[in-house]
Amino acid sequence: MTMLCRLTCFIACSSLGLWAESPQTYKGHGAASVSSEMMAKYAPPALPAALASKIQRMLDVRAPGMGLVAPDGRKLYFGWSVTGTPQIWRLDGPNTFPVQLTGGDDRSSLADVSPDGKLLVVQQDRKGEENPGLYLLPAAGGALQEIQHLKGVQTAFQFMSSDGAWIYYTANDRKSDAYAIYRWNVASKSRELLLDEPGLWSIADHRADGTLLLSKATGSLTAEYWEWHPGTKKLTPVLGQDKPEEYQATYGAKPGQLLVLTPKLGEFRRLCVFEKGALKPITGSLAWDVSGFSIDDARKRILYTVNEAGYTRLFALDAKTLASIKLPRLPDGADHVFNGSTTRNGRLTTFGVITAKAPRTSYVYDWDKGQLTRWVVPSAPGMDTRTFAAAALEYYPARDGTKIPVFVRRPAGTSDEPRPVLVEFHGGPEGQSQPGFSTYAQLFVDAGFVFVEPNVRGSDGYGKTWLDADNGAKRLKVWTDIEDAATWARKAFAVGGKAPKVGVMGGSYGGYATLAAMTRFAGAYDAGVSIVGISNLVTFIQNTAPYRRILRISEYGDPAKDGEAMAELSPTTHIQKLKAPLQIQQGATDPRVPVGEAIQMYEAAIKTGAPTELIIFADEGHGAGKRENQVLMIGHAIRFMETHLKGTK
Repeated sequence: MTMLCRLTCFIACSSLGLWAESPQTYKGHGAASVSSEMMAKYAPPALPAALASKIQRMLDVRAPGMGLVAPDGRKLYFGWSVTGTPQIWRLDGPNTFPVQLTGGDDRSSLADVSPDGKLLVVQQDRKGEENPGLYLLPAAGGALQEIQHLKGVQTAFQFMSSDGAWIYYTANDRKSDAYAIYRWNVASKSRELLLDEPGLWSIADHRADGTLLLSKATGSLTAEYWEWHPGTKKLTPVLGQDKPEEYQATYGAKPGQLLVLTPKLGEFRRLCVFEKGALKPITGSLAWDVSGFSIDDARKRILYTVNEAGYTRLFALDAKTLASIKLPRLPDGADHVFNGSTTRNGRLTTFGVITAKAPRTSYVYDWDKGQLTRWVVPSAPGMDTRTFAAAALEYYPARDGTKIPVFVRRPAGTSDEPRPVLVEFHGGPEGQSQPGFSTYAQLFVDAGFVFVEPNVRGSDGYGKTWLDADNGAKRLKVWTDIEDAATWARKAFAVGGKAPKVGVMGGSYGGYATLAAMTRFAGAYDAGVSIVGISNLVTFIQNTAPYRRILRISEYGDPAKDGEAMAELSPTTHIQKLKAPLQIQQGATDPRVPVGEAIQMYEAAIKTGAPTELIIFADEGHGAGKRENQVLMIGHAIRFMETHLKGTK
């Protein structure tokens, strides 16, 4: 089907009901929504050999995932993209040579290890469609056994029963905008439907008697919690039914107890126990968010992380007494320290450490023996990562005086001329730019750019007022943070009174911020690269995958209610202001931001006469998963910025 994209001039209507009925400029998402001729016309061209080679060498610097430890502690299973596509590998001992267990072009990820250690549960996706299937794989190696993999359906692993007999999963195979809950019998290879109710359901935790603690998403961050009882197959409300609130919950160590991560009791997320209808904090009065937590299946320990201005700190509690527990001694000077998985018996836990100068190093800690063992060594062939630029935390002033945190990486040495600046906005928008090791950022630093990553209002990690500041129409009051970053950069990185050129880029929401920067705030930036970015909030909401719509409406607004604000916030509304060069990159199979968002923006942009490029990856979705496409995606961004900010080709 040939996609006809014409720019609709969105005019704010007095009747918001009429707005909701405005004609769409395209329809649907995924590869079927764009013609093969269009994909061929805008396929990524080859890069200069020297640039491609440099990116290839940088992509060789990597660390495997922390993985899952076998029940007996003798093997480690983990994900690794060393072949160019994420696959599953096995280590038969610490620092041994890895054995590859999956292969091919499809992305594979490890979901679980069976209680007896004989089977692996695997998720596998095709072409970035984000419709993964569920499989079993012999831990010793062998063929994948399909549990369920259906076209256009998300099948998501939830957990494996403690006896290894049942695999629980969710799927939107009955309704595209709802997740049903199933369990699949490993022996008989038959499935049983447990829950088929409207809503985006997942299993947050489970009891030995088969009781399930279920989460029902009600927004991008908010959720309700219910208990499903195996005897009656009925639901009982537990938490969050009174009003939308951010909750993450699991069962605690005591009967009738939940562990709940929530900002309900103050400005920041705190970890609480929920008993007899009341929340009680157990992590104290922190000035930062508790960013995550876990409790092992044996209910021995609670591990939680705190996000301190973008740096990750790890803590531990006794699950029964809630007293602090001493953690193993991990290397000092890390930007991020965090835990991974813990074996079912609570004995072995994986830990990860990331510094500014090296990829993640993974360890396994034996709580019984008090023994810490490094299992995986990151690889950096032919590269001295000690020379990598460390991110410095700085701040820039918004026009209302608010201090906006920003991480800055600078090229080494000095220059008599101002170095060009790249401002990269993160995705989400509830994401957060963080310090730490980044080969991606270093590629731009090596190319001579100052690499700047703001955490504008709407970013995570700075309390709920900051996080919620850009929800819906409120974004109109704070999206000027995008322009203010450029104003600051021209002053902060000037040399001898001469201001630098400043470019803007980003992926997903960062791509949207880039398109807004180039249109609504035209003149603030000298060039922009948008990767899988939203060009119109209304058409995005209308065409994103059905299971995502309710989650995104809570963040961006409802066209039926917020149409006027969504129009003003859409880059296509301000397209006539575009003057500076713009590059748009997009994956054809993207279920989140439809390819039509890129095409309608490009077709509108070229009518303005501004230099504009469109690149479509036919076999990718929301970003690049395959190594050859990662090289092209990064390389064309570097090429474009060097051309328009440095005058080189």
